[in-house]
Amino acid sequence: MRKTMIRAATASSILAVSAFALAPAAFAQDTMESEGSMSSDSMSSDSMASGDMPMVGGAAMDPAKTIPENASAASNLSTLVAALQAADLVETLSGEGPFTVFAPTNAAFEKVPDGTVDTLLQPENKEQLTKILTYHVVSAEATSEAAMQMIEDDGGEHNVTTVSGDTLTLKMDGDNLVIIDESGGGAVVEQADVMQANGVVHVIDSVLMPE
Repeated sequence: MRKTMIRAATASSILAVSAFALAPAAFAQDTMESEGSMSSDSMSSDSMASGDMPMVGGAAMDPAKTIPENASAASNLSTLVAALQAADLVETLSGEGPFTVFAPTNAAFEKVPDGTVDTLLQPENKEQLTKILTYHVVSAEATSEAAMQMIEDDGGEHNVTTVSGDTLTLKMDGDNLVIIDESGGGAVVEQADVMQANGVVHVIDSVLMPE
């Protein structure tokens, strides 16, 4: 990604785990007003299998299981799971929520500069890793339909505050839901609306970086 990924994060920018319990009010309210779960065809690349359970990384995502439980079964999310374990966030994301998680695939992590992921997984970089990971989490449940409605209501872009305290910008690029980070990079939602017992996961193709 960018060199900012290995820049030390200031203590004031690191969010305590307790912040997962705080939902950004505006985002949560908009989400509750936009009921339902729908995504465009371009955001549902994995086919449905095992009844009504979507497949991610070759595994059925059980809506009765938590975000970490399902992610651990997905072969294409193994790097994310390893990062969550290193940051001690598995237990937090196993909580009641609800959470919206923008989940980078293994291929997304492979886009960052060589050695960056290994560096971030070191114990001495735990705070920086936590900030990056919590930048991918919003303390509210937002389906793609809700997100697209908020984008439309706001004239083409909708800002959300993440658990890290930083901002993501949601917008549409044709039929694709995209997320723009504070560093100017962006990610495309490859698979939307993977429902979990404690929220929803949207699988994305790039790692998001705070400023």
